[in-house]
Amino acid sequence: MSNRVRWYTFISVLAAMLSLPGCGAARQNSVHLDYDMGERVTVGPLTYNVVESSWRSQLGSDFHLRAPQQRFLMITVSVTNGGGHEVSVPLLTLENANGQTFLESENGEGVDNWFGILRTIAPAQTQQGRILFDVPLTSYKLRLSDGGPAGSEKYALVTIPLRMDTESGMQTPTPEPTGK
Repeated sequence: MSNRVRWYTFISVLAAMLSLPGCGAARQNSVHLDYDMGERVTVGPLTYNVVESSWRSQLGSDFHLRAPQQRFLMITVSVTNGGGHEVSVPLLTLENANGQTFLESENGEGVDNWFGILRTIAPAQTQQGRILFDVPLTSYKLRLSDGGPAGSEKYALVTIPLRMDTESGMQTPTPEPTGK
């Protein structure tokens, strides 16, 4: 074997070895990518269940309405800590089909059973509540975290399909009956 062939073989093998660690880097922190709403999703010590989602054009009551910049998406989640120590659940993130991300709202005003901002769950405890996003009307994936240190946390994605609901509390006008 000539020196030139050995050199090309060495470079090819070296290039292949250097590219292997990068192949999984984008997914190294993900656990499983294709969960649906209603499925139990275990990420580290936390087990999530995304119970329901609903779109709202406003929140609050007649005297104190809250309007979104885009549209409100409320997601009901249940989180159980199956680990041996307290875990803080960070604010969650939505991701659209283009990869753009949207952080959960820190303001739960007008949201019944709001999950809250500071949410530490003790071992063997479950917490359920609603989280809120102000986002464009489309389908998303909800990124669920294991609550680990930033940058090294594990996560899973749950598909949040676009589903148009009729808003509760909104009355549709009906025509007055005509008298004969």
